[in-house]
Amino acid sequence: MDLALFDFDGTITTGNTYTPFLQYASTATMKRRARRQLLWPWLGYKFGLVSAVALRRQATAYVLAGRRLTDIRALGARYARERLPRVLRPAAMARIAWHRRRGDRVVVVSASLDAYLVPWCRTHGLELICSELETDGSMLTGRYRGGDCAGAAKATRVLERFRLDDYGSVHAYGDTAEDREMLALAHHPVYRWRAAWRRGARRASAGGLLRD
Repeated sequence: MDLALFDFDGTITTGNTYTPFLQYASTATMKRRARRQLLWPWLGYKFGLVSAVALRRQATAYVLAGRRLTDIRALGARYARERLPRVLRPAAMARIAWHRRRGDRVVVVSASLDAYLVPWCRTHGLELICSELETDGSMLTGRYRGGDCAGAAKATRVLERFRLDDYGSVHAYGDTAEDREMLALAHHPVYRWRAAWRRGARRASAGGLLRD
């Protein structure tokens, strides 16, 4: 059995699903005030002064802090059912199906939110490692439980859950610099649906960088 690790946004899908979900979950009042509340973080991101992780953190807190967990889970399930099928890459879904036919263990590893990835992965019979929303009782705090699942955190969480030597080979699929540490774990890394390393290359250490 092999282990197959898939980034979600831009790899399984044709683009970002995180921002559209926050828009989907926003109230009318939030949408009216969003330009004022998030303009400077967004401009900082566009000019390279604010990281994607920091922007996601601020946007998530703005939209979800103080919301009921049950309400956001219901929105996430509906978003997964109604919106996500429109943005799936047929080639990615075919590759996932190929791994499953082989009996491989297939895991989505994503910085996107559990609110919609949990129901989507459940529908498709896939395991999941992702950013998880923190709660205080029945309410969301607007923060992540355990931090943002991006960059080095992806590799760290994979290694916490799986013993890689238990698998014949490790496959990893990603599309941005946030995936490079996860790709470095793999015997067979694929970056933007192209082989990332030359044939015969072996996985690097958990902290290694994506090589040419």
